[in-house]
Amino acid sequence: MRVIVAGAGVAGLAAARGLLNAGHDVEVYEKAPEQRTAGGSVTLWPGSTAILDELGVGHADVGWRLETMESWADDGRRLFTIDLTAAERRYGCPCVHVARRELVEALCEGVPVVYGAGVEHAEPERAEARLSDGRVVRGDLLVGADGRRSAVRRALWGDDPATLSGWVTWQGFTTAPTSLTGARRAVMIAGRRELCGLIPAGEGRLLWWFDVQASPGGPFWGDDPDIVPRLRERFGGWADPVPTVLETMKEIDFFPHHRHTIPRVWGRGPTTLAGDAAHTMPPTMAQGANQALEDAWLLTRSAGGDLRAYERARARIARRPAMIAGTEVTNRQRSFAGLLPDRMATWVHTESLRRFSSYLLTAL
Repeated sequence: MRVIVAGAGVAGLAAARGLLNAGHDVEVYEKAPEQRTAGGSVTLWPGSTAILDELGVGHADVGWRLETMESWADDGRRLFTIDLTAAERRYGCPCVHVARRELVEALCEGVPVVYGAGVEHAEPERAEARLSDGRVVRGDLLVGADGRRSAVRRALWGDDPATLSGWVTWQGFTTAPTSLTGARRAVMIAGRRELCGLIPAGEGRLLWWFDVQASPGGPFWGDDPDIVPRLRERFGGWADPVPTVLETMKEIDFFPHHRHTIPRVWGRGPTTLAGDAAHTMPPTMAQGANQALEDAWLLTRSAGGDLRAYERARARIARRPAMIAGTEVTNRQRSFAGLLPDRMATWVHTESLRRFSSYLLTAL
């Protein structure tokens, strides 16, 4: 079967890799002029690391293994700790944190990608796409994995259904030595109306992010010329290593949080969606890349069969983390975090990983 994939992000590359491994003829078209490696890093839960193994990208070869996830108050008091090794023991694969660049490079190996030729328009019933260079390509299956601004989704759904949640993320890496850089723990530091996250990403890097409430044109929005001093003022009195992060800020990326209701059916005819094109959600549950890999895994098994069954199955699962992420509950955890015993927090997290994963629900 000939498959056309729009987009060379995590969803598109993982789907292409899985379909190639299954013996299909796959072509990937990406609007960027070269491999998309921008962005920080992502946390991959056990279902996703197992999927990477199946795709031929061994989880031992990418990322930094994590053992705990902690919640702190802004003065450094520990509120609760989740034991991530509990999920590792139960599901057989670890939780890892990996730079997006390294994940994309690993998924891209051996996958035919045409850069500088994004999909501008699609004809879903014919699995046909018109590219930005004027060419028209057609396959037996068209997969729109071209992100929140997906041209394939626009042909299927019309206007972008996503709306702003009222929260934004500013993030980057620091290579300055900190108490967390070489650790195996992720830390979320909760304020009253803001959050700082810190996760080691290997090779001496620490991912940091600051989540705050913001609206277009206002303070903390992407065009704020005073964002660095504003972040330093807002978070400057917080516990170590936040002051080090604030002092060493260099490259800083902005991500507004979007959310939308995930429909039961995504596609039409021989055309379907994967990744953010199908289920945009805020990053607060660390599920974007994970749900993209879950899409790729199930789509590989559904190609040539009932695509609407693939969509219904994935929508049923993806709605769960999307709904929770849409409430921005992680950013509001200060109000309840201290009430959770470690054992209960670990159990809830371990159980939720299975409920958020088509792979784990099927394989275990």
